[in-house]
Formats: sequence, structure tokens, C-alpha cells
Amino acid sequence: MTDLSSFAIKICGLSTPETLEAAMAGGADMIGLNFHPKSPRFVTLERAGELAAMARGKTEIVVLIVDWDERRAVELAEALKPDWLQLHGRETPDEVAALRRATGLPVMKALGIAEAADLAAVGAYHSVADRILLDAKPPKDAAFPGGHGRPFDWSLLAGLDPAQRFMLSGGLDPANVAQAIGIARPAGVDVSSGVESAPGVKDPARIAEFIAAARKAAAAGQESSSA
Repeated sequence: MTDLSSFAIKICGLSTPETLEAAMAGGADMIGLNFHPKSPRFVTLERAGELAAMARGKTEIVVLIVDWDERRAVELAEALKPDWLQLHGRETPDEVAALRRATGLPVMKALGIAEAADLAAVGAYHSVADRILLDAKPPKDAAFPGGHGRPFDWSLLAGLDPAQRFMLSGGLDPANVAQAIGIARPAGVDVSSGVESAPGVKDPARIAEFIAAARKAAAAGQESSSA
């Protein structure tokens, strides 16, 4: 629904005040709090509340949920008052629309990409979600969704309708984010494991490096497109 008017950088799976501070100091536009219990980045409502209080008014707060019903989503939205709801499960377009209505929050829908055929779903979700996040499909035996630190073939996105703006995730890190932005031309990027020293353990230095590299690449891309 909503086109991204400026490039957005999201640091997801934050769980400590120190790493949240690093994300905000680096200039992250969005921070993600993960409510999926099987993820190493899971945070309790109590911890999320502490982090949200630190972030409120300084960066946009995104809560990540997986296949929740409307009641649970509404309870979380009322308790935490985030800026965004990120749906990272198998939610259908109708379910995305229903969660958006029930919570009153803008919704970011993650879609797993492994091959060109996976892009067919983008159109259906583009009409009901405020933002689309294209992520790498998880391995078949994975315990939780997401890219698991592995990128997909970004050149697949060349066939996507340019009007279907999206954020990019999956296997991004400080070393490859500039290349990813150059190839995929996303409206934003989202990173989690790529700025960690161990699963679920964010590295403040890598967070700063990622944000700086992404910002520089996005600015270079905007300059070349307007030249």
C-alpha cells in the first residue's frame, strides 16, 4: 500500500540496551523485537518493553510475530505500542489484512524467496501490506523462519515490477550489503544475523559498519539514478 519514500535501514532481533543504543547511534530507521520463541533472538514482553521505552521517538519500533491470531496480536500492540507489525510466518493476504485492521498498525509482510516463481506472491501481498520484506527462504528443517544468514540470488528481483517496492533481507552483512543494494535496488534493508558475533548476540561494531555501508550504497544509487 505505502510506497517507501526514503531508504530505510532496519536492525532486527535486538535484545540488549547496549546493542539497541548502537543501532540508534548508527542511525537505524527501524529496530526489530522478535517474539518468536524458537528464535535465538526471542525477547520477553518485559524486556521488549524496556527496549521499546528506550527507542520510542528515536527510531521506529517493529515487533516480529509468526502466525499469531488477532487476539494475541492486539494484546501485544496494546501492551507495547509499536510502530509496526512484522509478519514472518505463513499468513495469507486475508490474514495480513485482518491483523492490520485489528491492531491498527501498519504491517510489514516477509516473503521467502529462493527462485523466480516465489516472486508471484508479491503482488497479492503488496495490495494488503504497507511494506514487503523479501527474505531468503529458510532451510526445510529450520526451527524458525528467516534467511538463517544465507542470501538468495538477488538478480532474481530484476523481473519484479518496479512499482512493487520492497525491503531486502537474508544473509546481508557489512561486507555484502553494498553489492546487494546495487543489484536488487531495494527501498530498504533489514539485517539480523549479519551483525552478530554468535546466534542472537549482536555486535555493536558490526551494527555501525552495516548501517554506514548501507547508507553509503543507497546514497550512491540515488545519485546515479538521478544523474
